[in-house]
Amino acid sequence: MDRLEAWFPYPGFRPNQREMLEFAAETAREGGIAMIDAPTGSGKSSVVSALLAESNGRKVIVAVRTISQLSTFIRELALVRKVQPALTFSYLVGKGSMCPLGGEGDPYRRCEGVKAFSSSLMRERAQKGSLVPTEDRVINEQIRKMDREHPLLCPYFIKSRVFVRGEEESGLRMAPSQTLRTRADRVKKEAIAPEDLAGFCNGLCPYETMMQAARGADVLVCNFHHLFNDEIRDQLYASLDVEPRDVLLLIDEAHNCGDVVTGIQSVVLEDRTLEAAMTELSHLSRSMKDVNAVRQVLPNVAAFMEALQRSQKGEDWFDPEQFHRMAVRGTLYKGLEEIVGDLSKIAERVSEKNKSAGIYKESAVESLTEFMYRVYRAGSDMTFLPLYRSAEGHVELEVRNIDPGEKMQAIGKAHAACVLISGTLSPLSAYQKYYFGDLPVRTISLPNSFPRENRLVVCAKDVTTAYRMRQNKKNTDAIVGYIKTFARVRGNLAVYFPSYQILNTYAQACGIRINGKTVYTEPREAAEATAALQEFISLPERGKAGIIFAVCGGKWSEGLDYRGEMLQGAMVVGLPLAPYNSVRKMTIEYYVHKFGRDGEFISYTLPAINRALQALGRVLRTPEDTGVLVLAEERFLEPGVRIGLPPWMQDEAEICDLDRFSRLVMKWA
Repeated sequence: MDRLEAWFPYPGFRPNQREMLEFAAETAREGGIAMIDAPTGSGKSSVVSALLAESNGRKVIVAVRTISQLSTFIRELALVRKVQPALTFSYLVGKGSMCPLGGEGDPYRRCEGVKAFSSSLMRERAQKGSLVPTEDRVINEQIRKMDREHPLLCPYFIKSRVFVRGEEESGLRMAPSQTLRTRADRVKKEAIAPEDLAGFCNGLCPYETMMQAARGADVLVCNFHHLFNDEIRDQLYASLDVEPRDVLLLIDEAHNCGDVVTGIQSVVLEDRTLEAAMTELSHLSRSMKDVNAVRQVLPNVAAFMEALQRSQKGEDWFDPEQFHRMAVRGTLYKGLEEIVGDLSKIAERVSEKNKSAGIYKESAVESLTEFMYRVYRAGSDMTFLPLYRSAEGHVELEVRNIDPGEKMQAIGKAHAACVLISGTLSPLSAYQKYYFGDLPVRTISLPNSFPRENRLVVCAKDVTTAYRMRQNKKNTDAIVGYIKTFARVRGNLAVYFPSYQILNTYAQACGIRINGKTVYTEPREAAEATAALQEFISLPERGKAGIIFAVCGGKWSEGLDYRGEMLQGAMVVGLPLAPYNSVRKMTIEYYVHKFGRDGEFISYTLPAINRALQALGRVLRTPEDTGVLVLAEERFLEPGVRIGLPPWMQDEAEICDLDRFSRLVMKWA
């Protein structure tokens, strides 16, 4: 038995799976960056076994986007432990969903504040001889009296700490309590689900328990923000006492990296935030230096935003140099750099003052500071695009990061090995260029291992949602014909559209029932969407079937696992391109300048193809599933779009008109 087989927890390999795992293992041995494009059913989660087989004492960190993906790796690692009993693993879930303390404001700020206060009080009491904080009368009394909406102490963190005497007589060191260490050891050795962790911790801080377990674990599973947010990642690695060069990194659902990275680095300023900042600064004008100088700037920013309200465009670019000139006009400042410097000092003091009062919500001044800094950056950095949105008398400014490449390259180069996996990384050459530019990257693309006879893949050659044809009655009637023909397919079905506007057009045209199936239209509100979806997926067990109308990239198109009879067919109507406006045009121009003729495909066409593939990917989740996949859009047949489809889909797609589609569907009705 070789090392890979020794860590592989299944009796046999799926088709092409061993090739994929050996590819990952080689990357772990030799270092560098690797990208794996492998369809659903390829056994991608077992890549973690390949990394463990070649870890040689190095920590394996797995970055995932959702709780469901995190749970998948917990299950996988629990199986690996059956063949390697000494394996330990842990996970980190965001504090927002785990913190039991409660109170107003941002949970991360609240955690930072209450930990600082709690640590200070615990140390003070320890110096008076009380080494076990949970047994200290003063601490317990203060916990009992504190305002639960504005807490200054955290009883969960306090329970996780004790003090021990150092070698010097007066030296005291805060250390994890025995209770915390015991719980953390169990987390590393037992597959405790995230939803069960709070109850399992029994009064301990769940996040401290996870962190304590993570320090000694062979594998850590965390979310994207733990990896892609520089501040959080630096704190995490410092807590783990590891350097990136000693980490084997596995990134799941890697097609999402670009959106997550650019989202983290983008910042928005709303008009109400600016008004709140004016109010905050007016209250500080007597107690803080530099406040009055900064106050002179804000009316200028407000005037700039008011001028944009008169624009006829809903979204457009604004000139950072024009903003710069407007901001400093009539003030004591010569440039944005000076304004940002003063704002940063004020924001830091506001933050400290609020924490002292148990207020953990980000202040408007802090939000304004971050925005002004990004506008300043945008003046010299083309990866930051300043834009505005105006609607219903309100305007907001945004500095949007449009290029994740620099961040992705830094992460890829820093780690001992970096392996990216996804079921939709086609074409690999485009994602390689988008994320890593000219860095050397090893790639592998796997064929679809599910039985070909279990699926029908169709691409229509006679319909489109291109703008020029949206008012064409013949085209509209043909799309309705495709939808109604598709509705003959047995079982639950889904139809995805490029936008809510197009969705509503066809929802009206098709009615509330199609071929006896109730139509469920995706609501805009998340709570309504969840309730409607639960009703839809429960239909098969009641002997019924329905059809959902949803939006590509929306709440019902990604990150959901419709196994078995829950969904037996999906149709994408149109090519879900983002609306083309001046902001999109500038983004495309940036990428054309960076990558030449590939730039438009990478920045504009590729994300649309991926949204379509993610929607179709809700079907055929196991080898036993059967289903129909339909691309109701002639543009998918154009060479510049077709190349973005996975090779197996290009090979299998039946090109048809409505008449032929009707004949093909008969087998699946």
